[in-house]
Amino acid sequence: MTPEPFGARLRHAMDTRGPLCVGIDPHASLLTSWGLNDDIAGLERFTRTVVEALADRVAVLKPQSAFFERFGSRGVAVLEKAVEEARAAGALVLMDAKRGDIGSTMGAYAATYLDKDSPLFSDAVTVSPYLGFGSLRPALDAAAVSGAGVFVLALTSNPEGAEVQRATAADGRSLAQLMLDHVAAENEGAVPLGSVGAVVGATLGDAGVNLAINGPLLAPGIGAQGATPADLPTVFGDAVGNVVPSVSRGVLRNGPDASGLREAAGRLADEVRSAVSGS
Repeated sequence: MTPEPFGARLRHAMDTRGPLCVGIDPHASLLTSWGLNDDIAGLERFTRTVVEALADRVAVLKPQSAFFERFGSRGVAVLEKAVEEARAAGALVLMDAKRGDIGSTMGAYAATYLDKDSPLFSDAVTVSPYLGFGSLRPALDAAAVSGAGVFVLALTSNPEGAEVQRATAADGRSLAQLMLDHVAAENEGAVPLGSVGAVVGATLGDAGVNLAINGPLLAPGIGAQGATPADLPTVFGDAVGNVVPSVSRGVLRNGPDASGLREAAGRLADEVRSAVSGS
């Protein structure tokens, strides 16, 4: 049986749960602010609280792999459990791993996050295309087989990214536009939404690129980095209906009470809906 594509599942989740992605980013400072130790016990408590509070109501949960990996195998075990439990509760899990390599190594990364038999199998994963878009083929192919998604870094919210992403390719396009055009080609003909997304920061002002990729646009930068839901129509224009705003500290700082996390996520989802519908 062919699995339902990620793009279709994401469209349904956004329409029913609201267009919001909440990051699971257990920074040491955030654990401390929750009254937790920066150790495995603190990591487990933090992660379990976020998943239990939000996985049954937000469209996407996005664990940042590095904050689990820093604890070694025990941290990865916490991540595995979080992925399993979040998906069981109905949230789509986007693994924020930003992997990028070539050949068999990229194939191994694809097997880690996009093979249904992997303990870290996720609904989607972030990848870096700056070894060439073609280097992503193992991940793109694996995602297509499993009904998963891939989010390609295009125009990120960090200011340092511009020196690479705004650089000019041989044909005169910016590298970011080149990557977006590759993504659009992967999504051609997909209904209601392609399964290959792009990462485009919500902090960019006018993005200055063509965002008509027929796929989701993950938009980090809401909250702590300074962007607000009201900025989305300016940045994304006609593509704003396919934007998945990503918020981490803007929600997580309202813990450790589950009610605080739920209230913050609900409020932000409503603000995004209002901004998108008014565009």
